[in-house]
Amino acid sequence: MNLAQKRAVVRQSLPDVIVADLRQRILSGELEEGALIRQELLAEEYDVSRMPIREALKRLDAEGLLVFKNNRGATVTKHSLDEIAEIFDIRILLEIDLFARAIPNMTAAQFAACEDILKQMDASYLTGNVADWGPLNSDYHSKLYEAAGRHLTEQVLQRVTLQANRYVSMHIGKLNNRDHASQDHYALLECAKRGDVEAGTRLLRAHLVNTKQQVIAWIAEHRQQKEQISAS
Repeated sequence: MNLAQKRAVVRQSLPDVIVADLRQRILSGELEEGALIRQELLAEEYDVSRMPIREALKRLDAEGLLVFKNNRGATVTKHSLDEIAEIFDIRILLEIDLFARAIPNMTAAQFAACEDILKQMDASYLTGNVADWGPLNSDYHSKLYEAAGRHLTEQVLQRVTLQANRYVSMHIGKLNNRDHASQDHYALLECAKRGDVEAGTRLLRAHLVNTKQQVIAWIAEHRQQKEQISAS
């Protein structure tokens, strides 16, 4: 046996690991908006020096999830309701454009991939694994728009979606609206299979606007409750 044979190993730097973990904690709501994150406490928690912590915080600042202050650590970004609405409005514009361009070019393989993701989403809810719904939802929409071939638009959308997913995750966990969303997802795929751009984009707009309105209503109520608790 040749013990010197090289093996493929996936390597991640410390900042990569810390960024991924902190990002998930923010998106899941474990680290709430406005929460103060101190470098020294994170260094102790992850058992590392402050250098990889500082780099991780800077990267999350670039993603818009944190506001980094060099000597004070960071705070989890808190958007105003108007800013949250703007995030969703940008997302709606980009997704509708991508879907309209994708529908005429979608292949049987892409239809099948979309169906597979929808089945996984159904299974995640039936088993109570709600945490998988958000990532699968992103995967589904990405696959639905893949045939547009608009890679620059997709990159912009990824950043906007990352911001929106903070609030969509709250929406999924707090509001029991899975059945309606699932029906919309299957209907969007049927529109694509028929090549019906007009019906598909109309349904997508309604689907995204409905999500936006429900999320903003929940966040407004949640913030009001927190303010009342703080005042009492």
